[in-house]
Amino acid sequence: MKEWEEQFRAFLRGRGLTFTPERRAVLEEIFAEHGHFDVETLHDRLRSRGSRISIATIYRLIPLLTESGMIRPATLRDGHPTYEHLFGHRPHHHLTCVRCGKVVEFRQEEIEKILDKICGRHGFSPFDYRLGVRGVCAACRKEETG
Repeated sequence: MKEWEEQFRAFLRGRGLTFTPERRAVLEEIFAEHGHFDVETLHDRLRSRGSRISIATIYRLIPLLTESGMIRPATLRDGHPTYEHLFGHRPHHHLTCVRCGKVVEFRQEEIEKILDKICGRHGFSPFDYRLGVRGVCAACRKEETG
């Protein structure tokens, strides 16, 4: 059994819920790729593999996956939230182009040190950092001026 599956099973058990075949299929599809996903894309990927899991099932599962720490909201794409899985990944931040939707992930220790100082000053104990910058990427700017 995969470590992320064990963690999610334990989370569900702690809430009196079961690890159904549908929950397993969704979780496996999420962890099959590293990129960001939205519910509709995830549903399409599952259907392309022959799954008959409803989109409503996925929407109901997203809050559980978020609460368990398996996924987190990442960015907005066309007004819809995207998510990313967290298990085994270091915290990172995002640059999102509002024109083409390109997302650049980055880590910057200096930013994290500043956030640690701010948290310490306010007696806050962080467990996650999330910085998102929205703007226009170099390719889209070039297209505008070209």
